[in-house]
Amino acid sequence: MPREGILVHNPYERITNEQVLQIHQASMQILHDTGLISFNREAAEIFHSNGAEVTIVSSGDSPCWLVKIPEKLVLHALDSAPKTVKLGARNPENTLIMKGEEPRVFFVSGSETNIWLDVDFPTYVKKSGRGTEIQVPEFHPRRGTVADLCDSAHVCEHLKTLDGYIRTVNIQDKDITEDNKDVNKFFASLNNTTKHFMSGLTSLKQLDNVVNMAKLIVGGEEELKENPIISFITCLIKSPLQFVEDTTQTFIEVCRRGLPIVVSSSPQAGTTAPIKEAGIMVQINAEVLAGITLSQLVNKGTPVIYGSVPVRARMDTLGDSYGSVETSQYNIDCVQMARFYKIPNYSTSGVCDSKTPGQQASVERLFSDIVVTLSGPQYLHCAYGLLDCNSSFSLLQAVLDDAHFQMIKFFLRPPWISEKEIADTLKQIREVVATPQKLYIRYIRPVMRSGEISAPYLFEGDGESDNVFALAYERMNELLAKPVEHIDPATTSKIFQEIPGILPRLNVYEERRGQ
Repeated sequence: MPREGILVHNPYERITNEQVLQIHQASMQILHDTGLISFNREAAEIFHSNGAEVTIVSSGDSPCWLVKIPEKLVLHALDSAPKTVKLGARNPENTLIMKGEEPRVFFVSGSETNIWLDVDFPTYVKKSGRGTEIQVPEFHPRRGTVADLCDSAHVCEHLKTLDGYIRTVNIQDKDITEDNKDVNKFFASLNNTTKHFMSGLTSLKQLDNVVNMAKLIVGGEEELKENPIISFITCLIKSPLQFVEDTTQTFIEVCRRGLPIVVSSSPQAGTTAPIKEAGIMVQINAEVLAGITLSQLVNKGTPVIYGSVPVRARMDTLGDSYGSVETSQYNIDCVQMARFYKIPNYSTSGVCDSKTPGQQASVERLFSDIVVTLSGPQYLHCAYGLLDCNSSFSLLQAVLDDAHFQMIKFFLRPPWISEKEIADTLKQIREVVATPQKLYIRYIRPVMRSGEISAPYLFEGDGESDNVFALAYERMNELLAKPVEHIDPATTSKIFQEIPGILPRLNVYEERRGQ
């Protein structure tokens, strides 16, 4: 059985059906009248051969073309794009089935950050109280490594609420190069989690090596089509309205192989998109629709996901403000647009501006996690462990996030109300009212065993002190100590023989033999 996710009943919607249509129609006008600039020759040729108006803008060192996409081309693409997308997994019980019309939410980690935050708990003596020792968490940023990525996937494998895994840290070891980065990040992740794995590509030259690795794991080409244990995310659109040369080519090649892919657009309201909500929504929708159209022109039936990573600009520095209320508003609007097209949606929540775990991080993250989840996106990149506008990753924060999502999942469970429940309640009330104490205590125990009562906060203190970070740190180490189901030895041996560039130290079976 695949993972259940959370079915959101009566999902929260910010915009009306009429406003959805207005955004759609305005996006069609942009694609047809304004068009997009394509820095990728093949994309321009594909659109041209299918009836789009394509004209040369520049033929110099950086050639580009203006592509104007007729509405009928977009509508045909929306018709042919699958309305249900399956994301497989090494363990079939971790498969995700996403239906564009069904607001069933799956929580997923991400994105790839350069900075890894270590944490330790040095002991200090309080000046105000001699002999009183306290432990204060200290966070230390450094460059991420392959070992960090393995630890991240390892912990995320055991996080209860995490349904899928997007790589969380950019591997920057001295022996990692552009030529071997992709195979190492895919193997390190796949070898340490049995959940679905999504990633971008550093080098298009490594696409076939990555795909062949996945084929070896699942048993062949047809098996990979049936159980796509990997998928890809591509930022082929540079806002406003530009097809990037290299990532667009990667997008085209992934579509040709028929693997699931996210069309990702990430405009910043105020700089690369209009500051007002209507403006950024019209633009981001047009950009995503352009990508979806390209996917179906390349390979009809490619499983494509409507991806949204919008953000608002800070008014003081014009940097990203992921923690702003508007960022959540934009994402919820995109969820509605994707549902309108019946295309599964990749949405974003849990992002924050704070550089370290703490009160600001918790407030910003929980606010967006709750409201975006309530809107019912299918594939929710909820930024497990991400801080500082998605530029750093903290394993401690990921463990905290899991506790928070346990609360959200419990909150969204449907109420257990039925005729039998009401009848039992009436009987219980009559019995209690007839007693001298008039208390319901004796009815508590059966309910506690049924799972109908939420558990205490996982990192609850003793009432006098706040030990959240210390308790989360203990939990983090407990998860790291738990075993994970690695790829079996025979398949691992084949991968190392047939896929060039994987670092020998990632072979856990060779490590064990050397001990």
